[in-house]
Amino acid sequence: MGHAPVMLAEVMARLAPKPGEIIIDGTFGGGGYTRAILETGATVVAIDRDPTAVARGRALAGTAPNLVMVDGTFGALDRHAAEAGFERVDGVVLDVGVSSYQLDQSERGFSFRADGPLDMRMGGDGPTAADICNRADVSDLAHLLRTFGEERRAGAVARAIVEARPITRTRELALLCERVVRASKDGIHPATRTFQALRIAVNDELGELGRALAAAERILREGGRLVVVAFHSLEDRIVKRFLSERASEGGGSRHLPPQAGRVPSFTLIERKPVGPGEAETRENPRARSAKLRAARRTYAPAFAFDLDDLVPHVRLRGVSW
Repeated sequence: MGHAPVMLAEVMARLAPKPGEIIIDGTFGGGGYTRAILETGATVVAIDRDPTAVARGRALAGTAPNLVMVDGTFGALDRHAAEAGFERVDGVVLDVGVSSYQLDQSERGFSFRADGPLDMRMGGDGPTAADICNRADVSDLAHLLRTFGEERRAGAVARAIVEARPITRTRELALLCERVVRASKDGIHPATRTFQALRIAVNDELGELGRALAAAERILREGGRLVVVAFHSLEDRIVKRFLSERASEGGGSRHLPPQAGRVPSFTLIERKPVGPGEAETRENPRARSAKLRAARRTYAPAFAFDLDDLVPHVRLRGVSW
């Protein structure tokens, strides 16, 4: 069950794919959502930037003619679909964050529970988590840990990282966090928030999410469904804010003047997020923190999009992409 798609039944109920429809699975991963969608007779444009996930998808595409597998980022999902010949689609599903496959591969450097190189790159390009730890200014590093990891001891962890440089292994960083951050009563490992922050920065995960939401708004046809499963509060806040603004009249960026009477571009399928059932959380602990939000596209044009208005930004002096 380690690679089970999270809230599959809940996702499928809201995505509601039908024969002949075009659905984008922006985060192919292990292919759980894609396989379920293909079984309905819909065509899937599946996207992933992880080379191992892409290889799995291409192997599946060899036996599934209704699957188009794309090597790329989901922030450009509208462009990927257009290049595959689809100007409009009927659904978009996103399962945001790190996959079980990535956590299970110690050589990828995502997990603090197994020793490996401090990498964390989903696509295999750009600076690694070690590059950030070893090159970033201490104040920038603290800001990163506080903003992307919501780490209360961000300053202390950042100073400890700088003092311990160079850090090249996941175990080194995990042990450092254990020395600096007290174990919490809820059982969260002291390194959890630091690893989360570094992974988000390495892969620009929040930026990709913001771009993906805007891309979905542009490419979904009237009646099209957007379903997003998020696993931590930073992701969920971005999804909630995006959909709340677009489901209300006159919404949009705080940097742009309000447009009175503007027609909402989405209607919410539920006003509150949906969580997994007890049976699923027992069988798949990864599902515990998951929150699903879903909305249906209206006929209205897409809102103006300002990424800086939606997603927090962290500057890392000394680290270049």
